[in-house]
Amino acid sequence: MSDGPPSILATKKHARLLERFSEADVPTRHGPLRMVVFRERVGGQEHVALVKGEVKGFEGVPVRVHSECLTGEAFGSLKCDCRDQLDRALDFVAQQPRGVVVYLRQEGRGIGLGNKIKAYALQQQGLDTYEANRRLGFPEDLRRYDIAAEILRDLGLRSVDLITNNPLKIAGLVEDGVPVRRRIPSRTEHNPHNLGYLRTKRDRSGHLIEIFSEDDTEAQTG
Repeated sequence: MSDGPPSILATKKHARLLERFSEADVPTRHGPLRMVVFRERVGGQEHVALVKGEVKGFEGVPVRVHSECLTGEAFGSLKCDCRDQLDRALDFVAQQPRGVVVYLRQEGRGIGLGNKIKAYALQQQGLDTYEANRRLGFPEDLRRYDIAAEILRDLGLRSVDLITNNPLKIAGLVEDGVPVRRRIPSRTEHNPHNLGYLRTKRDRSGHLIEIFSEDDTEAQTG
């Protein structure tokens, strides 16, 4: 634990969007984790922090901020790599002395499950992920990170090592007062169904995805 003043995350004044609602130790396939449920004060939406070890007052805590993907994580859809990202982040955190996976309930980049499936139907007609969202009347990405920032402040971290390849996620957390000490790349393998999705994230929104061969036979994403 670092010596010094109180948590940097607690030095700014922020509106309280959440209440810490419940928590318990949970045995998982990744190892034992503490599950902390936060409930939005308006609307009651619930978000989760999965915590390994003692994180309060520590610098450079490995953190993954992950948005819900019911289709991939529960139903095994191959159109994205969300389940792989979540599993690998949980595996990584479970192997560290301490870490956090923040699970945000913002399905489909914030447009919800029903609209996400509408977007899938448009993708079957040839639109990419972002074009489909715009056709439905949404911005390319409605995700927000103030909820994640408040969760991290509540947990008392001093700074984070963020597991991501998304520069906008880093910028969003920093804007909301979370010091990001460094980025840890999030790596997953592609399949024939999600390769276009990965290319779109790389080419249209600046995700730091590395393509290792001309025909994209290997890829990694975050």
